[in-house]
Amino acid sequence: MSTIHATAIVSPKAELADSVEVGPHTIIEGNVVIGAGTKIASNALIASGARLGENVKVSHGAVIGTQPQDLKFGGEESLAIIGNGTTIREYATVNRGTAAHGETSIGEDCFIMAYAHVAHDCIIGNNVILANSVNLAGHIEIDDNAILGGVLPVHQFVKIGAHCMIGGGFRVQQDICPYSLVGGYPLKVVGLNSIGLRRRGFAREVIRKVEAAYKLLFFSKLNTTQAVERINAEVELIPEVQLILDFIKRSNRGLVK
Repeated sequence: MSTIHATAIVSPKAELADSVEVGPHTIIEGNVVIGAGTKIASNALIASGARLGENVKVSHGAVIGTQPQDLKFGGEESLAIIGNGTTIREYATVNRGTAAHGETSIGEDCFIMAYAHVAHDCIIGNNVILANSVNLAGHIEIDDNAILGGVLPVHQFVKIGAHCMIGGGFRVQQDICPYSLVGGYPLKVVGLNSIGLRRRGFAREVIRKVEAAYKLLFFSKLNTTQAVERINAEVELIPEVQLILDFIKRSNRGLVK
């Protein structure tokens, strides 16, 4: 049975699973679905179109599912989806999607820290960390296990690859290749996120082959097209290396180099 504080306002058109907890002065609108074990603290707003999975934690003052900050938005039905086990900290905001994609989605076991903003039509994978005050514009894609440092604005339509780590306080205007360690003014790839890869259990031989691809792509005098040709010819195309090549193919804004 759900536990709902007496001062909370919960629409009868919202669907709450068993063992959901709702704190004081929180508002849950209609057309909301909340999974079992999810805990919502005080003064939060879970707006129409929100879909929260199981065991989600929503902290004080967080806002999920409000309308997009997009002048093209015409009031269409859309969703804001939060995956199982994800934590949304204080005053973070997640807007729902527009007609362009229909939803904003955050995957499972993510950690969205205080004051972060996830705009319309963003697609965030699993185990992603957004530190305090990360600001995502619309249509951004972030792949699994990426970590974004605090006070970090990200330009609309940027793609951020898996297992990368971006330092706090910089600006992200182009796509970030998987496995990158990124920072500086202007933003640049400073190396491979080798510590993160080792912590996640990547074998040394795998890391060495990814490093070989990285040397050609980022630390040679080759342009991206030339580097890709050399990688295909000289580096064993294990899945981790192929992930880099596939990411380059779908990059629209060009890579941070």
